[in-house]
Amino acid sequence: MRETPEELAALQTLLDTSLAGATGHLRSIIAADRTLTAAQLTSVLTGMCLLTLSTVTAKGEPRVSGVDGHFLHGRWYFGTARTAAKARHLAARPAASVAHMRGEGLGVFTHGTAETLNPAGGEPDAEWPELRAYLQDFYGDDAFDWDNDVVFFRLRPHWTTVYAPDFAELIAQ
Repeated sequence: MRETPEELAALQTLLDTSLAGATGHLRSIIAADRTLTAAQLTSVLTGMCLLTLSTVTAKGEPRVSGVDGHFLHGRWYFGTARTAAKARHLAARPAASVAHMRGEGLGVFTHGTAETLNPAGGEPDAEWPELRAYLQDFYGDDAFDWDNDVVFFRLRPHWTTVYAPDFAELIAQ
């Protein structure tokens, strides 16, 4: 868990307000006894988590793909090749949604704005050095040409919900 007490509090507020503003149908599925607190969520989302990423083309058509996701500081971080269609979509239209699911035991759904951390030829985000060090430790220093081959994003969430009917089972896995 890499979250500060302030980041956990902000994540808890996001989880609470997202669920409170959800439709009745969603609240009937993600009830108080079938969700996680921010602290529980950060204890479960460690290492690499496969995400389904949804972007939008210039014609407004949806596109979905998979990316490696890392949940750090109460937010999703993910990367892709600079030449990937999803990188172009996010650069032009940064609204995005991600989902992380583990069978029927966990579903984390987030909508937000993708922010580029290491733009080509531009000034990197203040978080980039810390994230790059984490990623190099995770994938290896020479896994990529970190400056030219890959672009990484932070998803600044405005809505996140979690479905988890059995926390004990999740942590046992």
